Amino acid sequence: MHEDGNGGAHGAVGEMTPSGADQEFLALERELTVLLRRARSNQGEMAREVHPDLESSAYGLLIRLDELGGQRATELAAYIGVGKATMSRQLRALEDLGLIAREPDPADGRAWLVTLTDEGSRRVGTVREARRARYVRQLAHWDRREVAELARLLHELNGVMAK
Repeated sequence: MHEDGNGGAHGAVGEMTPSGADQEFLALERELTVLLRRARSNQGEMAREVHPDLESSAYGLLIRLDELGGQRATELAAYIGVGKATMSRQLRALEDLGLIAREPDPADGRAWLVTLTDEGSRRVGTVREARRARYVRQLAHWDRREVAELARLLHELNGVMAK
C-alpha cells in the first residue's frame, strides 16, 4: 500500500466514516481529485510545449491522432466527448497551427480523415518522450510491476467511467 503525502496510509479497508461513507471510496475521491488537478495542469504545460498557442483541451486530440493515425472528426468528437461544432473549431485551430491536416478517407470519398502533419507528429513525439522520461524519473523507486499494475487499474477505471 502506498502512503499519503503525510507519511501515513489512509484508513482500514471497510472502515466507515461517521456519515456512513466507506473510507476507501473517500480516499479514492481525494486521490483522484489531486491526480486530475495535476493532470489538467500538466496537460496545459504539454500543450504549450507542442505549440505556445495550443489550447490545453486540444492536446488530447493530438495524442489520439499520434496513437491511432487518421480519424474522422466525428470519431474524435465522440472520443473526447464534445459536439460537432466544438470539434470543428478545435480542428480548425490545429490546422491553422500546422499540426493537423485533413485528407479524403480512402474508405469513403465523401468523408475526411484528420491526421497529424509531419511537424505535428514531431512536436507531439518530443513532448510525449519528455513526459515518459519524467514518469521514469518520478517513479524510479517503484517496482516495475507496481507501475504495470497502476496502468492496468487506471485502464480498468477508465473503461468503467466511459460507460
